[in-house]
Amino acid sequence: MFFSFKNHFNKFIFLSFFILLSCQLQEPNKNHGILFLENRSKKLVINTSNINDVKKIIGQPHSTSFDNENIWIYVERTLSKGKYLKLGRHTLKTNNVLVLYFNKYGVLKDKKFYNKNDIEQITFSKKTTENKLGQKSFVESFLQSIKQKMYSNRK
Repeated sequence: MFFSFKNHFNKFIFLSFFILLSCQLQEPNKNHGILFLENRSKKLVINTSNINDVKKIIGQPHSTSFDNENIWIYVERTLSKGKYLKLGRHTLKTNNVLVLYFNKYGVLKDKKFYNKNDIEQITFSKKTTENKLGQKSFVESFLQSIKQKMYSNRK
């Protein structure tokens, strides 16, 4: 017999151990934003930390407020693969937002940390803003009405 199990048993064990060793035991994660945002935010002290300290500890902000440049916003988001029942779709593992408020001198005035559960409780306005980009011009609406009249009589 060409392959004898007794002679190649040690090689088979070594090969199977090597294959199993290369398996990944950690779940695959997709990270977006600043990692460990909660731990970094605990290092910031209100009324003592300034803008330079925040840049050293956390880095540049993801965005600032529209009307006030003294409000900085940081985001941390982690997605993980779902269970087999969800067919491998991504599930939201962490979703943290840190909002920092600075006074006019650049000293940290207030900080608010929102996690996934806090964000679900925030209510948003249902109002929509009308803009002129979505409205059709007179020529476009006129041509569309002619097109509808032309194709409405066809059978």
